[in-house]
Amino acid sequence: MEPGQPREAREPGPGAETAAAPRWEDAKTFYDNLSPKKKPKSPKPQNAVTIAVSSRALFRMDEEQRIYTEQGVEEYVRYQLEHENEPFSPGPAFPFVKALEAVNKRLRELYPDSEDIFDIVLMTNNHAQVGVRLINSINHYDLFIERFCMTGGNSPICYLKAYHTNLYLSADSEKVREAIDEGIAAATIFSPSRDIVVSQNQLRVAFDGDAVLFSDESERIVKAHGLDRFFEHEKAHENKPLAQGPLKGFLEALGRLQKKFYSKGLRLECPIRTYLVTARSAASSGARALKTLRSWGLETDEALFLAGAPKGPLLEKIRPHIFFDDQMFHVAGAQEMGTVAAHVPYGVAQTPRRAAAAKQTLGSQ
Repeated sequence: MEPGQPREAREPGPGAETAAAPRWEDAKTFYDNLSPKKKPKSPKPQNAVTIAVSSRALFRMDEEQRIYTEQGVEEYVRYQLEHENEPFSPGPAFPFVKALEAVNKRLRELYPDSEDIFDIVLMTNNHAQVGVRLINSINHYDLFIERFCMTGGNSPICYLKAYHTNLYLSADSEKVREAIDEGIAAATIFSPSRDIVVSQNQLRVAFDGDAVLFSDESERIVKAHGLDRFFEHEKAHENKPLAQGPLKGFLEALGRLQKKFYSKGLRLECPIRTYLVTARSAASSGARALKTLRSWGLETDEALFLAGAPKGPLLEKIRPHIFFDDQMFHVAGAQEMGTVAAHVPYGVAQTPRRAAAAKQTLGSQ
């Protein structure tokens, strides 16, 4: 043995183990690799941007919904229990949720101690017995969703408020309307007619303007007095900000998170990108929309004024994870081009549908 040779390299004495004794650091690494990887800690709801997603928005549950509708709740629960080890297929909100988690990963790298991140809550009126299959599905896809609300058929509204919800996405239009009526940003999400590839690294969110980000003031004028009067009104009120619409707060939350990247010099590499996609004309009514956003201290990364042209082809180029609009024909047009679209049931455009729904309810009593 050479003098000064490390102890681990010396010749073993009689009866000694031939392998070197493991160091403490090696043992720690060994046991860390055996244990499951620790997931990040969930933020407090009041500090986070809370996104509540229903189970039918996050996963495809068409067969389960058919059983519930045709055979009732008991058969539905039995079917879920029998299939609880089979993960659900991804639903329309799935790519959106994955994009939220990608943003969270970047935020945690830049701000390890901050709770100002997205917090995803699974909000479902399912019976608690169905929870195991939902948990298995979330773990199967490695989603970070720690908060569940399974209301057993009761309204989720009180829970949405308790979680300080910034956005609620559901496949149930009645629950969405109820949330909107309570002042909660909400939309009914629809699957696209065909699948297109969306960004894995950048969250892209597209908004209509009137009755989504803004109030329905301008739409009321169009319906009551026509386009010419609308253009006159917008010109006369160009410097008067529009009142806020139901999703203004969500855009505000996205803007707050964007600024966290900007402050690190990452504006061009920001993993959040927002779009205004409106039927307004830029020349005749676009200035008021942009000045309204400016008055709120908000902006979108891109603004597309289509002057009544179809939105679907432009959305196909943007490839947002979600597009919000208050009019179903724009939602349908987006779906046809492969965009996940969400209907915001707010404003004067909803009046005929609400009247029809009320008449149907009265007729069934």
